[in-house]
Amino acid sequence: MLICGVDEAGRGPLVGSVFAAAVVLPSDHTIIGLADSKKISEKRRNELAEQIMSQSIAWSVAFATADEIDQLNILQATMLAMSRAISLLAIRPDEILIDGNRTPVIDIPCRAIIKGDATEQCISAASILAKVNRDAEAYALNLRYPEYGFDQHKGYGTALHLKALKEFGPIPEHRVSFAPVRAAFAQRRLFE
Repeated sequence: MLICGVDEAGRGPLVGSVFAAAVVLPSDHTIIGLADSKKISEKRRNELAEQIMSQSIAWSVAFATADEIDQLNILQATMLAMSRAISLLAIRPDEILIDGNRTPVIDIPCRAIIKGDATEQCISAASILAKVNRDAEAYALNLRYPEYGFDQHKGYGTALHLKALKEFGPIPEHRVSFAPVRAAFAQRRLFE
């Protein structure tokens, strides 16, 4: 039976896409240290991501853009990213295990597991791939907009990010439906 783990990364940031990964691991994989991606150092996540991609039966990563987040809402955009990741798999799994309490609407049996990224290795693997790809987007944004410090806060609403948002205004990749970004747009319009 082919079990696929699915998890997301990037629901909370004020900027960029929400990412989801789907991973089908073989039962005899030799990957040591799979866990919730937030509990692993960035260096170790990157090492594990290489092992996951090389040892998986199948894996994929997909995303929903900031525009899609604004149109749908963050929950529905996350479900969309998960559905996309599942549909991109090279094989069709028999069952999908999803981290959290909701599942996307798809034609494969799904089970939501709260804190599944800490208890199911296939979900942990998906968590790591989603986070590594989400961080890569933050680094790419940092190259284009270094004044925002995306390499430091990855787009989360830290004091540094909020200060830059106030000073420089939103960029096209900001999520307008998120309150701090909406406020920055409103402030900009006041001074135009």
